[in-house]
Amino acid sequence: MSQGPWTHHHRSAGVADDIDFEIKGQELQFLEIELDPGESAMAEAGAFVWKDASVQMTTVFGDGSAGDAGFMGKLLGAGKRLVTGESLFTTVFTHQGPGKARVAFGSPTPGSILPIKLDQVGGSLICQKDSFLAAAKGVSIGIHFQRRIMTGLFGGEGFIMQKLEGDGWVFVQMGGALVERELKAGESLHIDTGCVAAFTAGVDFDLVKAGGVKSMLFGGEGLFFARLTGPGTVWIQSLPFSRLAGRMLAAAGSYGGQNRGEGSMLGGLGDLIGGNR
Repeated sequence: MSQGPWTHHHRSAGVADDIDFEIKGQELQFLEIELDPGESAMAEAGAFVWKDASVQMTTVFGDGSAGDAGFMGKLLGAGKRLVTGESLFTTVFTHQGPGKARVAFGSPTPGSILPIKLDQVGGSLICQKDSFLAAAKGVSIGIHFQRRIMTGLFGGEGFIMQKLEGDGWVFVQMGGALVERELKAGESLHIDTGCVAAFTAGVDFDLVKAGGVKSMLFGGEGLFFARLTGPGTVWIQSLPFSRLAGRMLAAAGSYGGQNRGEGSMLGGLGDLIGGNR
């Protein structure tokens, strides 16, 4: 498998561990992080793929960034993660041996892994609430409430997003292909709400109505799209997992998840030929 476009090897002074990494693969990417002795990376437990034996795996309460802030500090940190739909715990991978060691993480859905050095984007990144994959230890995972957003329209929780803060590397997973847009001050972009992957803290996020009644009745795209206004950087994902899941459910239809072939008329025949019945 060919090496992805992202490789990092350099040192810098900062709070977070300055880990080295490679992102491999094209449509189905995974992340390899290279750790020096004593360095740590953190991730969701479900993202782990493999590690060298000298990398120790431990579970911490919260995101590991609270340090020795005491139980209440750790509880508040863990609570922030819980609100964004993640576990109360984070898995920390620490290299305990000599030399260099590697640990690898995979995205749970087809798409792209975006590496961001937080001190290069002003110290924080706002992203979709399920997009965090991994980070250097020392990065905190919090919540970002979108102001002026009518959350009642979205089941009360539609526009709670993740806020990743610190100075180190974070890795966020995006569905499908990834587009990066730089917005000047006052420049706006309209994006399907599910396709907003991440943006820098200076970008203003709002919802605007998408056209007239006809688009509401027949478009199937919902009533609103996101309006993002610069200055800052916006990352757009071409295939949010919710859209992919919706298509898969629609394709499954009355067969309840069984393969029904490419065409509905030939579905039964295709199942017979394919040995599914």
